[in-house]
Amino acid sequence: MGRFIWHDWARFVAISASVYLIWAAIWGILYRKFFFDFIDHTYTSGTPPLPAKCPVQAILEFIVRVPVVQVVAMIMGFVTLAFEYPAPFLKGTFMQRNFTFKTVFLVFQAMTSVLFYQGTNAFLWSLIAAVGYTRAVMLGEVMSLEESQDKITTAWAGAALTAQP
Repeated sequence: MGRFIWHDWARFVAISASVYLIWAAIWGILYRKFFFDFIDHTYTSGTPPLPAKCPVQAILEFIVRVPVVQVVAMIMGFVTLAFEYPAPFLKGTFMQRNFTFKTVFLVFQAMTSVLFYQGTNAFLWSLIAAVGYTRAVMLGEVMSLEESQDKITTAWAGAALTAQP
């Protein structure tokens, strides 16, 4: 058996969480709902008009009336996808190679995604990916420059490349 490589596993989890977050943000724009509306028993259907007296009125403005949080979450999902996949212009850069940066960014992504109803699964998977990167840092794993530039994201692509003469 080989050794488990935490940063590769966390990378795949982060890619999955980011794709889910982008999809959830699209649905969050279409069907707007504040996740924590059950706290004060102000259940909103997600469509204006909002309740007149609501202690979380400011948050509801940014989630229900104008989908600012969903758009920010979608942008964060695209950024995470760009440095995890990685995009050609990010290969070998600080953002793509530093696990601590990825951990902090994934925690911010998780905190943004938990604010709207559709982003709860992206919240959980982003935190799980952050834990995976934290474990990689604790074990002293590093991503070499060659590894970061030759990163192939799927096993079948790697097999297809090695099978060619």
